[in-house]
This record gives sequence, structure tokens and C-alpha cells, in this order.
Amino acid sequence: MPHTPHAHIAMFSIAAHGHVNPSLEVIRELVSRGHRVSYAIPAPFAEKVAATGAEPVIYTSVLPTEDSPQEWGTELVDNLEPFLEDGIQALPQLAAAFRGDEPDLVLHDITSYPARLLAHRWGVPAVSLWPNLVPWEGYEEEIGAPMAAELRRTERGAAYYARFAAWLAENGLGGMEPDAFVSRPRRAVVLVPEALQPHADRVDRSVYTFVGACQGDRADQGEWERPAGAQKVLLVSLGSSFTDEPAFYRECVRAFGDLPGWHVVLQIGAHVDPAELGDVPDTVETHAWVPQLSVLKQADAFVTHAGAGGSQEGLATGTPMVAVPQAVDQFGNADMLQSLGVARHLPKDEADAASLRAAVLALVDDPEVAARLAAVRERMAREGGTRRAADLIEAELPR
Repeated sequence: MPHTPHAHIAMFSIAAHGHVNPSLEVIRELVSRGHRVSYAIPAPFAEKVAATGAEPVIYTSVLPTEDSPQEWGTELVDNLEPFLEDGIQALPQLAAAFRGDEPDLVLHDITSYPARLLAHRWGVPAVSLWPNLVPWEGYEEEIGAPMAAELRRTERGAAYYARFAAWLAENGLGGMEPDAFVSRPRRAVVLVPEALQPHADRVDRSVYTFVGACQGDRADQGEWERPAGAQKVLLVSLGSSFTDEPAFYRECVRAFGDLPGWHVVLQIGAHVDPAELGDVPDTVETHAWVPQLSVLKQADAFVTHAGAGGSQEGLATGTPMVAVPQAVDQFGNADMLQSLGVARHLPKDEADAASLRAAVLALVDDPEVAARLAAVRERMAREGGTRRAADLIEAELPR
């Protein structure tokens, strides 16, 4: 597809692995095609962004970090207010950073509210790099509107919506509903496979295009080698945020540590001391972090929290999954994986050693699961991945 050489593209995201990682291969591809990409990101992710060839544009964020997930609170409004607060304080920083060097096109994560306002201010197209599931036609009526109505009935919720609407009006988008601003982008390239999308037949394809996983080879993350003699390999990981679960990891050790022929790779995150696991047999290796994609390419099963990244990596590598969701969209992902016939959704409070072992063994011994995984991998391959994502973005560049 023809493109505009040396266009300036600006990407905006937040300091969270689940929001940055899905975009990196797309950014790398755009740079390789000759575009200059500026990537607005807080400092902890600058090195990762720079490795793609993009130029990090550093801004200060006030969002809770992945080291302190408890700061997100427990109520819906607890999860909404920080993004608005962060967007309001980041907007003047980002406007100043790009003054005199405005881009030809804005790319943005769904959480980067200033990006759409800046695109409007600059008069350039905006495209969302959407890292998780998208709303379908009817979503607002079925789910969004009832949730919003309940929130608006509270003093705190009403104040949130009033502040959001006023901020949009101050920046030239008066009359736009905050929920529509967040969930209805001008255009979106969806970086997850359509197989994970509920009601995919009701998604507006003029706005949302699924390109599937854009993973790359992740060689920069290192390689994991399957031990000699390991007949079966199991990866256990709850991702990067909700990992402070020592009791769950102990159940995994109980479930699989003495299983003949099995080798377990147990990622416990940064918050758990390995000593909390008790006696761990040699067949279980524990790490704060592992090169997940490298392990999955060699694994026979995956116990996962069913985050968007892990779910699609499991599908892309054809790995049967036991989904033990912890928060937010993970519950829906777990249900979708189970509906595809490639996973079991095991609620957290039911994830004891006996249940985990039974679920994993049932999946790996079922040839129909393997056949369904192969079919999903084939569907994903046809979605186009990184190259198609870059093609779609270039098609939005002003001529």
C-alpha cells in the first residue's frame, strides 16, 4: 500500500505493560517504513519505547503504578477518576512537548485522553491502537448506560461526569458524552484476535478493524530453554499487576510439583517472596518475571489470569489454558476462551490444587482442544497482524 514517506506520527500511552506492549511491534514497523514516530510515555517505559526506533516523549503521570494496584480501589468510580485526573494534568505537558513539532497523525491507547483532544486541536486524524475488547452495537444500551446511570446517581459519580464534560468543552469537544469519548474513537486498529471479541457480528467495522496479535519475536526479552527430560511444560502467570497471590502459587506447587514428567515455570511477580511458597521441588522453577512468549512456544499448558495479552499469546501459540481471572476484563476473556473450547474458566476461589490439576490434565489430554486451537491460530493468521496494522494506519495519513 502506498504511504507518505517520513510522516511524523505521535503515539500516546500510559505506563502499563498491558497498554504499551501491544503497540510496540506496530511502532517498530512504522519506523522501519520510514516514518518518524514520537511516543509520549512516562519515564519507566522510555527505554522499551526507544528500542523500537521511536523517540520517547516523556511526561509525568499521576496514575497508580503496576507496583501499587491496590491504589485503584474497589469501586467503578475508583477506576475512572484516575484516568481523568491524569489526562487533565498531562494535557498541558504534552501540548508543550509537541509545540512547533505537531504530528501528521495521532495514535493513542484507549486510556490516553489528551491524545484525542490534541488531535482535534491540531486538526489531524486520530487512530486508536486498541489493546483489548471493543464495544459492540447495543453495548451502551445493554451494559454501558445502566452502569453510567447508577454511577450518576451518586454524588461522586455525578461530579466525575460534570468535570469530564467541562474539560471536553474547554478543549473544543462540547456536547460529546464522556463515555462516548472514551469508548467510541474516530478509528481503531484492534490489537486482539476477533476470536476473543463478544458479539463480533455486531461490531462496527467502519470504526474497528481487528488485526490480531502483533507480537514480534520478543528476542529482546530473552529466551527460555525447555529442560532435558521435561515431558510436559506448564507455565503459570498472573501477568504484571495482580500478582500478590502467594496462596494461589502454593496451590500450583501442590497441584503440579509432584506430577510425573511435568516441569512448571512459575512466575510470581515482584511482590511475593519465594520463601512464602514453602518447599518447592526441583521440577518447579520460580521467577519474578519470565519471557512469556518464549516459554509458551514450548509449553503444553498455561495457567493464566486471562489478560488480553496472555490470552492472545496462548491462542497464538496453540496452548491450552486454565483461566483464573483476577480483575477487570479478565473475567470476560476467561469466558470467551472457554466458549472457544480451548480453556477452562476456574474462578479464583475455586482454584485449589485438585481443581487446577484436573483442569490442566483434561485439556492437554483432549485432541479436540488441540484441533480447536489449531483452527483459532489459522483464523488469527489471516487477520494480518503487524503489517496490516501499519497499512491501516498509513491509509489514515493525510495525502
